[in-house]
Amino acid sequence: MRRIRREPPEARIELNPLIDLMTFLLTFFIYAVVMMVRVDMVPMELKRFSTGQPAKPAPAATISLDIEGLVYFNKEKITVEEVAARVKAAREADPTTIVYLAVDHGQGKIDRAPILQDLWDRLKDLGVAVNFVGKPSDGKPTS
Repeated sequence: MRRIRREPPEARIELNPLIDLMTFLLTFFIYAVVMMVRVDMVPMELKRFSTGQPAKPAPAATISLDIEGLVYFNKEKITVEEVAARVKAAREADPTTIVYLAVDHGQGKIDRAPILQDLWDRLKDLGVAVNFVGKPSDGKPTS
């Protein structure tokens, strides 16, 4: 029996996929160029705005109660009895003064709750809004 020998097909380059690819690239680049063209809007004159004075932050008075029960007014150590007079003087100097009360985080050797209550009572009598400062809560109740 005799085998028929077939010659392997010749290698050739198909042009249809190449033409499809070139058409796709040409379309893509034409679309990209069209999208890069600046769109003209309605012509209008924009006015310049300026203020007479730069904005100033509101003055603040900070009362701090540290872990050892010491009281500070604007980083100056004072007694609890002096707090009301200092805040009153700061408010008289500038009525827009904001009062912040910060309590140090942690457990100290003394109970700071009575000191905080005394501070609060003295500030409450002045009729001043007091803003508490502290770390954000993680949502878990403290024990």
